Amino acid sequence: MLLRANFTEIPGKGSHSNWIHPLYAGKLTISGKDSSDAKRYQEKDVQQAIQEVEEKQQKNQEDEQI
Repeated sequence: MLLRANFTEIPGKGSHSNWIHPLYAGKLTISGKDSSDAKRYQEKDVQQAIQEVEEKQQKNQEDEQI
C-alpha cells in the first residue's frame, strides 16, 4: 500500500520499518514483519498518510494549471 503511494522504506529497529515521502511531514513507523497483520491504529495512520500525500499532489497539480 505504501509502496504504491510512492513511500520509501528505511530500516528501523528490530521488526519495525519506517516510511517516508517527500510530501508527507515526518515518517510512519510500522511494527511487525511484512507478512504480519498491522495493528488497527497503524492501518488508520497509513490511510491518513496516503490521503495527506494525495491531497498535496492534487493541490500541486491544480497550482501548476494556474
